[in-house]
Amino acid sequence: MHEVSHARMVEQLQSLGVREGGVLLVHTSFKAVRPVEGGPLGLIGALRAALGPRGTLVMPTMTRGDTVFDPTSTPTEDMGITAELFWRQPGVTRSTHPGGSFAAEGPHAADICRPQPLSPPHGPDSPVGRVHDLGGQILLLGVSHGENTTLHLAEALARVPYSVSHPCVVEVDGVASTVMLAETDHCCSRFPLADGWLRARDLQREGTVGHAHARLCDARAVVDVAVKQLTAEPLTFLCPQDAGCEQCDQARLSIGA
Repeated sequence: MHEVSHARMVEQLQSLGVREGGVLLVHTSFKAVRPVEGGPLGLIGALRAALGPRGTLVMPTMTRGDTVFDPTSTPTEDMGITAELFWRQPGVTRSTHPGGSFAAEGPHAADICRPQPLSPPHGPDSPVGRVHDLGGQILLLGVSHGENTTLHLAEALARVPYSVSHPCVVEVDGVASTVMLAETDHCCSRFPLADGWLRARDLQREGTVGHAHARLCDARAVVDVAVKQLTAEPLTFLCPQDAGCEQCDQARLSIGA
């Protein structure tokens, strides 16, 4: 495949609908995007250019949570090379949640990355919740809604009945200890149902960035349609009981526990 230039990536992002001066939360797989000029850093540069100097770029930098978290040195876990390089760049702020951290650069970075409650990691008072409150957009670049953490925000706002706790190492006054953090955890394989909900309402724009399929939508639109679905059927995102999904079965077992 041919290498996509910086200028072409910026054009693709703008044509898709990325708002100059806006807040943009990006989930990406660089393997789907490549080859592009400058590699992963070139992609970050194109995202910054499309947003302009008044825009704020946000990416997930989540970790396993099994060691003491240091936002200046702890590497990400399964977030991809783009996010891993992004938080390490000069001028980028990283939040301090021991498992669910995010990184941001731009005028709203400090606000988005300010301290949050430990649980839920993606609730209203979290980086994802703050992107939502700021009227931000979500860009799924080479990935599906299965990676869309804003759908966990919708679960929190809809008060779904399931909640699974996982151990996480936290440090208080220099002392490390393990605590159990509750979250709306499951396999997320049904999160892509959001495609149909958003497409039916013309709330999702799709196109190509680099060589990857891209989805762009407003965080508030994602939350609004998902909350409506979850209010009508709170277990929408869980696999059926006979599907043999261990994670979703564990979430079901948590109901009423």
